[in-house]
Amino acid sequence: MCPASPILIEPLRHNDHRGFFSEIYSYHNYLEFGIDVTFVQDNHSLSRNVGTIRGLHFQSPPHAQAKLVRCGRGAIFDVAVDIRQGSPTYGEWEGYELNAENGHQLYIPVGFAHGFVTLEPDSEIIYKCSDYYAKETEGSVLWSDPDICIDWPNTDTLILSEKDTSAPTLKNFESPFIHGENS
Repeated sequence: MCPASPILIEPLRHNDHRGFFSEIYSYHNYLEFGIDVTFVQDNHSLSRNVGTIRGLHFQSPPHAQAKLVRCGRGAIFDVAVDIRQGSPTYGEWEGYELNAENGHQLYIPVGFAHGFVTLEPDSEIIYKCSDYYAKETEGSVLWSDPDICIDWPNTDTLILSEKDTSAPTLKNFESPFIHGENS
């Protein structure tokens, strides 16, 4: 069984005069967090400008994805929103700064929409997924939904895709996820 909530993970870094070494993923170590997930795909994205928002995205069953997200260069504010019908935390969000300096990672379980905003130019995001990309199952929730009320960091300008600006709000959305299922 996997965790039902996002988990912020702070991998140990071994620093010296050359830089650092960090083991960023070990199946056995992640079992200690309760993360018993087989990741099958790694994704890497680059956002050139500060204020680039990507999300809030998810994939529906049968190709729902858990994700393990980290920022390899730059900085992002990373967000997970509970979209599981019947969940006591439905519509609630958690957000964390992930950056190249802190090396933190965010585990996002199945049933959560995911998004981020870039805080530095040329931010690179690397994330593992528990299922392959399947276009027919992709979905999104509006990043600025007033019922979710994400406290996004202030940026001078925002850059979004058409898909992200036209996503439905929670009120106009029927979630394919049910609390206690699909995890």
